[in-house]
Amino acid sequence: MSGASKNSVTWKEIDENAAEQRIDNFLVKTLKGVPRSHIYRLLRNGEVRVNSGRVAPTYRLQSGDRLRIPPVRVAQSKQSTTTAGARFKAAVIFEDDYLLVLAKPAGIAVHGGSGISRGVIEQIRLLRPELKFIELAHRLDRETSGLLLLAKKRAALLGLHAALREGNVEKRYLALTSGVWRNARQNVRLPLKRYLTARNERRVAVGEDGQTTHTVFTLERSWHDFSLLNAELKTGRTHQIRVHLSHLGFPIAGDDKYGNFALNRQLAKRGLKRMFLHAASLVVEHPVTGALLDLNAPLPEELASFLQTLDDRRQSPANLREIEKI
Repeated sequence: MSGASKNSVTWKEIDENAAEQRIDNFLVKTLKGVPRSHIYRLLRNGEVRVNSGRVAPTYRLQSGDRLRIPPVRVAQSKQSTTTAGARFKAAVIFEDDYLLVLAKPAGIAVHGGSGISRGVIEQIRLLRPELKFIELAHRLDRETSGLLLLAKKRAALLGLHAALREGNVEKRYLALTSGVWRNARQNVRLPLKRYLTARNERRVAVGEDGQTTHTVFTLERSWHDFSLLNAELKTGRTHQIRVHLSHLGFPIAGDDKYGNFALNRQLAKRGLKRMFLHAASLVVEHPVTGALLDLNAPLPEELASFLQTLDDRRQSPANLREIEKI
């Protein structure tokens, strides 16, 4: 089924591979290139129907369901698609018949929504129409760069979810923080809870009634005003690294939610215009073959360049006395 290119209603019978998926997610994958906001409009207006009846976006498809999909036209720029395709190829870290691992750039959401028509998953479905199944195994914050796992088979997805749930995935991040971190290695166990700001924005804070979390921080390098930390996630809560560091008084450089906003403005003038948090390495057993995957994503150029500016300042005569104090 070509979905978005047809000029008439399309009928599709749901098989076991599509069963148990939410209908909104299924339509995003099927109607490649159609913004999620438009898909919600189709569902709300009753243009998409299941077994001749209306359903909510949260409805989970069942094997044997008969799905009515209306004609949808999408105008696409050939040049933009070509550019996106080139960027996608450059971002591939690993791929086989079951998995796709990308080095996600900062500033790109992993999925559409909240005013974002296309995220990583929507772009991949558009660029790789031959993939009958492709789903995110986990998520990264929009502002975070680095390794992102996707599954090309349902068995692989279930295997990755089980490994993540059981703590059998070693995930390490690099974070540049404000301040001088003194301990070579430090375990941080602080409970985290979600809340809404006065502007109805979702945030996370340390709270006694929050979820249990655990991060292991290892000092990689330090300067007179910054520290580069290796953060190993033992649990995977929303904004875990960011909130742990901010709570301890070491906010991540460039963090626009939990950081030092005055410092961030200064850093932007010095070339750091994003949050310095990068998913650098990931070790996991392949969910199908059993092979051990040791994956690494190099530090993006903009982050590596900023570290170089710190090294350059460190060597300047004005900073030598400060360095001797470390």
